[in-house]
Amino acid sequence: MKLLQQILNAKPHRCITVEAGATVLEALRLLAQYDIGALLVMDGGQPAGIFSERDLARKMVLMGREPGHTPVREVMSDKIIYVNLNQTVEECMAIMTDRRVRHLPVLAEDGTVAGFLSIGDLVKEMISEKSFIIEQLTHYITH
Repeated sequence: MKLLQQILNAKPHRCITVEAGATVLEALRLLAQYDIGALLVMDGGQPAGIFSERDLARKMVLMGREPGHTPVREVMSDKIIYVNLNQTVEECMAIMTDRRVRHLPVLAEDGTVAGFLSIGDLVKEMISEKSFIIEQLTHYITH
């Protein structure tokens, strides 16, 4: 099983962030530009929360807020669960399942943000690994 460091190295963008004071419209532009579903929200250089498409739907659209006038800090999820570079995909999947989250910031040993993983990143890795195992077993059986 790969460690998170290896998965992050293969991602095209390690972590796209938005400032807490930016408008939701600015955050949406970043989501669209990078074709991603969530951003790590930063405040003064430190992680402050996560803004996702789910926040947009539940805290903006349903409440009738204006994206061009609403700061991200007002609608972001502010409970952040971190993981570290030495954790495995399986550990992260368990955390996501237990804590009911879809995104995990990854911290380096010095406490800085090393990357940002989605449940999609982890599922993709698990499928890749299982496919490799099946291929190897099939090759073993047939040869």
